[in-house]
Amino acid sequence: MTSEKKTERKGKRRRRSRRQNPDGTMTLMEHLFELRYRLGMALLGVALGGIIGFIWFETSVWPIPTLGELLLKPYDTIPNGLKLAGTEGKLLQNSPFEGFMVRLQVGIAAGAVLFSPMWLYHLWAFITPGLYNKEKKFARIFVTCAVILFVGGAVLAYLVAPEALTVLSSISSSEFVTALTADKYISFILALLVIFGISFELPLLVVMLNKVGILPYQKLKKWRRGIIFGLFCFAAVVTPGQDPISMCVLAGALTVLFEVAVQISRLNDRNKDKENEWSDLDDDEASPLNYDPQPEQATPESEVRATKYDEDAT
Repeated sequence: MTSEKKTERKGKRRRRSRRQNPDGTMTLMEHLFELRYRLGMALLGVALGGIIGFIWFETSVWPIPTLGELLLKPYDTIPNGLKLAGTEGKLLQNSPFEGFMVRLQVGIAAGAVLFSPMWLYHLWAFITPGLYNKEKKFARIFVTCAVILFVGGAVLAYLVAPEALTVLSSISSSEFVTALTADKYISFILALLVIFGISFELPLLVVMLNKVGILPYQKLKKWRRGIIFGLFCFAAVVTPGQDPISMCVLAGALTVLFEVAVQISRLNDRNKDKENEWSDLDDDEASPLNYDPQPEQATPESEVRATKYDEDAT
């Protein structure tokens, strides 16, 4: 009984020490306990989000449509003449549990997005004690911009998906008819959303590399044409359907975002040059100081009067 009480006291002491030392000074075991706690809370958030997403798949919360309706909206834009008769607004199911697994997969993905503030907070709470105030500010800006860019890319992919499906379905329409299975269709939509979202992190990566001095503006300016060509090749490879619509939209968006990152890098390098005017000098080269004597400037009469007034007052 005594050993159990000691073990309980040690556990409470460890938990207390983790909460009361925001500077991040912990032993290795305390860091492992903290990591286990943060991962557990993050997984709990994903699990709760998955349950809500699973229910939301067929349950509408007015005025928000069901998750299934949102995912089937791009498929419904395909003309009925290109789809198998009787499959309007429906997806094919090849195995008994395919519908359940697709619903679970979509629910977990949607739940991870809905509960992202929860697991991002615990990830941030584990990392932030070891950062300085300046690093915390930079990381906060980085995370905020990353989330905004990812959401923007996913929204653009969702808007492009109907046109991409229509183009893919219209190819050889006289010999084929479109009858998509649930697994293949959901995988295509989710892959398109994720690829666009991750690709939109490109300007953030360029700005970060420029911030640490790896990619200065002069190199970006010199490599601009080659990088833009590489972006078009990248878009042609990573888009799941390889249709011209999604490829051109992704490549065009990445080109615009890259150009924005280049201009931000240019401003950043200009500010660095202003802060350090002699950064381009060699170690053995003398600084360009002006050693010529300068004539003494006459003091304005108003300042002289003010000085005499102050002396008389004292």
